[in-house]
Amino acid sequence: LPMIAIFYFLLWRPQSQRQKQLRQMVDGLRRGDTVVTSGGMVGKVTKVSDTTDDIEVELADNLKVRIVKSTLLDVRSKGEPVKDAG
Repeated sequence: LPMIAIFYFLLWRPQSQRQKQLRQMVDGLRRGDTVVTSGGMVGKVTKVSDTTDDIEVELADNLKVRIVKSTLLDVRSKGEPVKDAG
């Protein structure tokens, strides 16, 4: 029983909280936000559809792609600076 409690508090609960937080960020997604995809691409959201599960992201000048919301790893707000990897 103590092993199950340790497993729950150290592994399962933090992961479910991270998933919940990401789901809330994706649900609050709006035009102009910067997103990071699971493929490692960083782009700016140009179009968000409430009826479908995809968004339009501008990766470079004149390069727009449609991405499924569930493939996003991170959502950065308009004014938030890029996170330092170091």
